[in-house]
Amino acid sequence: MSADGRDEQGQALLLLVAAMCAALVAALVLGAIARGVGQHGRNQRAADLGALAGARAMRASYDRLFAPAMLAGRPNPLHLERADYLARARARAVTTARLNDAVHVLVAFPDGGSAAPTRIRVTVRDPAVVEVAGRRASTPVVTVAEAALAPGADALGAPGAGDYPGPFAYRQGKPMRPDVALAFDRLADAAARDGIALIVVSAFRSSAEQARLFAAHPDPKWVAPPGHSLHRLGTELDLGPASAYPWLAAHAPAMHWILRYSWEPWHWGWSVNAGTRSVGFGGGDGRGAVPAFVPPRFAPAIASAAQRWNVGAALLAAQLYAESGFNPFAVSPAGAQGIAQFMPGTARTLGLANPFDAPSAIDAQAHLMRDLLRRFGSVTLALAAYNAGSGAVAACGCVPPYPQTQAYVIRILGLLHGAGDTAGVVTGLDVRLVR
Repeated sequence: MSADGRDEQGQALLLLVAAMCAALVAALVLGAIARGVGQHGRNQRAADLGALAGARAMRASYDRLFAPAMLAGRPNPLHLERADYLARARARAVTTARLNDAVHVLVAFPDGGSAAPTRIRVTVRDPAVVEVAGRRASTPVVTVAEAALAPGADALGAPGAGDYPGPFAYRQGKPMRPDVALAFDRLADAAARDGIALIVVSAFRSSAEQARLFAAHPDPKWVAPPGHSLHRLGTELDLGPASAYPWLAAHAPAMHWILRYSWEPWHWGWSVNAGTRSVGFGGGDGRGAVPAFVPPRFAPAIASAAQRWNVGAALLAAQLYAESGFNPFAVSPAGAQGIAQFMPGTARTLGLANPFDAPSAIDAQAHLMRDLLRRFGSVTLALAAYNAGSGAVAACGCVPPYPQTQAYVIRILGLLHGAGDTAGVVTGLDVRLVR
């Protein structure tokens, strides 16, 4: 064989060896990538499950943060300090993540400085281990999951209300509250004078009936899920015919009927709730008991405003606690002012000249909450509208997905229930992954 032939064979062998080495390196790289991807998936699963478990522990203990520390001069066994509340959530998150093969687990609370934290973040830092040429190397793999408490299904309709228990009056064979029936009579008479015959398509619907409707048509924009529908309160009417919708839009609001949803021109709710505590209105004298956590100097103003506007005193008090901690001179970074944290424009709309005057601000707060409760028929939605604006709530018929608003609503619901106001609202909280 010639020298040239041997050179060509040598070059071919070198090329073959180089190709094999490249293939081996590529295989090692692909293997490392595969191990990294696999480890990322394992880490993410552990982080997700840890965050959800920690948030569920927070939900289980949330109301206890607001239970009074002392009862009749003795420690209240239902009360839970914030540090213990966070420690329980942390322990549950770490345990759950480790049961799912995580080793390096970090837990943090993004809103841990607040009086009632609602968010938990779990980070898993387990590396992917790769063996190259007999040597082990690790590749950092970091995954993060965050879960939060949010208003749930049983908080969105009329928290704690359940179905209206009766008695019923009937119009065109449909059941409704007696005061609603009389209000419908007045509305129907006014429509008849203008040549329009109103039809009651639907009135009171039990939660069981709502569940059947939702199962048949599971679109929450058109059929509310069970626990969301205001029809269970006996205050809501679906009216027809379609030719009556313009007349209703023009005349029904002046007769205290509210168009609940802009996309449902047939759905009208009676807004004078006649002392119904299920949607946050006061019962009996309209005042109810002022909770013990209210500073004594503000109790008379809260009781007076509750009676004047027929809004529960406990609801007003819990809201003031969440808004300002009963500080009449509070100013937020956004410019909200006073004990009830009114923006200047809102204060002017309500005729409130000085938001820092606590009695006047509390009266304006009760006025606004009365209007919001009438409009939305729900404590939860009224609170969301107070915080985020009516437009955002009306647009979706829900608590808008703003972390600040979600935390604001559930903090007030938790305070109400922790303070023993079981007749008003209860905390219907969901646990959701938000990251």
